Amino acid sequence: MRYPLDPELAAALAMMPEVDITDLAAARSAQAAELAVQVAAADTTGVEVSEIRSGEVALRVYRPTRMPGPLPAFFRIHGGGFVLGSPDADHDTNLDLCRRLPAVVVSPYYRLAPEHPYPAGLEDCYAGLCWLAKHADSLGVRPQRIAVGGDSAGGCLATAVALLVRDRGGAQVCFQYLESPSLDDRLATPSARRFHDTPVWNRCSGRLSWAAYLGCGVPGSADVPVTAAPGRAAPEDLAGLPPAYVGVMEFDPLRDEGIDYARSLLSARVPTELHLFPGTFHGAVMVRHAAVVQRITAEAVTVLRRALDW
Repeated sequence: MRYPLDPELAAALAMMPEVDITDLAAARSAQAAELAVQVAAADTTGVEVSEIRSGEVALRVYRPTRMPGPLPAFFRIHGGGFVLGSPDADHDTNLDLCRRLPAVVVSPYYRLAPEHPYPAGLEDCYAGLCWLAKHADSLGVRPQRIAVGGDSAGGCLATAVALLVRDRGGAQVCFQYLESPSLDDRLATPSARRFHDTPVWNRCSGRLSWAAYLGCGVPGSADVPVTAAPGRAAPEDLAGLPPAYVGVMEFDPLRDEGIDYARSLLSARVPTELHLFPGTFHGAVMVRHAAVVQRITAEAVTVLRRALDW
């Protein structure tokens, strides 16, 4: 099917890598090689980047240099369909956010499915956020001004972490920033049913992703918890969560579950902002020169600065 994509995005499609997780080993190898080149070439001016491991928790920390603390923090979880990626996937974006917010940006390494299905990756992210809160003083972070966020599967993990913090404690979360979040394993929304051949991510990818994360035969069944698929949550399940921003792409199978989740948050009286970007597809933010992507990036900075009290 042809889609009326933004012209700048459409022109860039031929140069974008395909995301094919039918051969997961090959997909991981290809992504790792590409990201290694990007990380090596990244401009780290104005940012101190460090790798931290405490027990089983591994984190990459980005801190603005020559900035007096304490600073707010953004705990940002990478995407990759639960099966791909590392903090390398968001390296350039994290550097940019660190400088422009400015804030300490923390990106967790989390275990990937299918080798480590739910809740392994989620527990890694929760442990990383709790570590950040516990060590806020030594990191120069304001513990009351920590936002969580992520894109795609990272958006799922971010909002699930917000649920765990609400129920278990261990940290304070002031805001959740969800970009094209993957939230509902049932794949029953109109966009999930319709978009079989959209760029970068489609219905087939979604099926493989959820099967890897939850286990074969589990997606769509009755007993999937809301911390695995927050899109299943009723409004009463979401009461007490921090304010949220949800950004969705027009031609994305995940579009409608993001919209539905924003509506559920609003029904739960959680302050929520929702923005649909026209002519976009899942992963369109990789086309950094496109005007619509620059709008998305500028809005992220504006929204997060406001949430973090800058």
